[in-house]
Amino acid sequence: MRRGIAATALMASLALAATACGGSDSGDKADGPVTITWWDTSNATNEAPTYQALVKQFEAANKDIKVKYVNVPFDQAQNKFDTAAGATGAPDVLRSEVGWTPAFAKKGYFLPLDGTEALADQAKFQSNLITQAQFDGKTYGVPLVTDTLALVYNKALFAKAGIEAPKTWDDLKTAAATIKSKTGVDGYWGSTQAYYAQSFLYGEGTDTVDAAAKKITVDSAAAKKAYGTWQGLFSGKGLHKADTTADAYAHIQDAFVNGKVAAIIQGPWEITNFYKGSAFKDRANLGIATVPAGSTGKAGAPTGGHNLSVYAGSDAKHQKAALKFVNFMTSAKSQSQIALKNSTLPTRDDAYTAEVKADPGIAGFQTVLPAAQPRPALPEYSSLWTPLDTELPKIAGGKESLDKGLSNAELAIAKLVPDFSK
Repeated sequence: MRRGIAATALMASLALAATACGGSDSGDKADGPVTITWWDTSNATNEAPTYQALVKQFEAANKDIKVKYVNVPFDQAQNKFDTAAGATGAPDVLRSEVGWTPAFAKKGYFLPLDGTEALADQAKFQSNLITQAQFDGKTYGVPLVTDTLALVYNKALFAKAGIEAPKTWDDLKTAAATIKSKTGVDGYWGSTQAYYAQSFLYGEGTDTVDAAAKKITVDSAAAKKAYGTWQGLFSGKGLHKADTTADAYAHIQDAFVNGKVAAIIQGPWEITNFYKGSAFKDRANLGIATVPAGSTGKAGAPTGGHNLSVYAGSDAKHQKAALKFVNFMTSAKSQSQIALKNSTLPTRDDAYTAEVKADPGIAGFQTVLPAAQPRPALPEYSSLWTPLDTELPKIAGGKESLDKGLSNAELAIAKLVPDFSK
């Protein structure tokens, strides 16, 4: 969602060119500390200061290791790392989005971490997040932060309407109409982005593809039913019409935090921004519930988040230092500190201290994590949403039929996974 101007992008590129040295050109002195480079892809304004503070703590406790911290814009990092790793100039450690991890592992860019210091506390992490960091039977990342989607709602508006959080999409449609009648504001505003529509697929017991069967399922009967339900939530009493503009994300978010819509589907990365809105000056007004279920009775949302991964191209000395750094950054103590400062979700249960759970946003999202669906270990999986991000706004905006849009998406996805059947 982040957008930068050309000058900022140019400066970032120059900075990365100067620092993307990995372990091969670090300038280390033979008798001095080893210097590792870390590319952090967190928000430079709201999150990065917390990570920079942890880097200083790590260096203070490990005098023989220096960390060259580089904040890389998230929307540029995947391509930049791919280019750098292919030229043996990648950083020693990358904050890798969970969808990137199997893709880079498949290319041989990440070091397997099984049995290393980085994964010394493997049993402490949520098992589904470890599974999601694996490819071909090996683990290539240590979960740093996790996320999923939830139905976030304005408790005051729901109370005024005399309703509770809906359990199904049909219930949500009814609730939206009631909220409109009782409060005058829309009850729900949905997103046209593929990631946000994923929960509708899970609600019908399907997905974009069946990775195990190597079959594309985006145009199946179950998927059509799922997307039909999604499409139906853009029209009706109390349901806001689809926003297909480039600024749709900001429009939806602004309306929710300022009490102009009662509920949206959103993730924990917006917790701190929720509290900045007029509707949530009292943090206790933020309601968080599992996304509504589909006709099968199933409810779930995609699991997101970031792992810390180690570059396979670094030499042994830098890899050893990188493994120690990853262990420190993903420890319960570090994750608790990150959660308290950034309102993000830890990946290990022992990091959910009483102090951390005092934040109603974190506590609320923790309750919906059990319904999160891990992504299959398919390197191309994250890229499968791109064709849908093209077609779904057209469908929601009435410019294309559901059948046509899903057929187009199926053809585009077939090019991304050519060995999958339709």
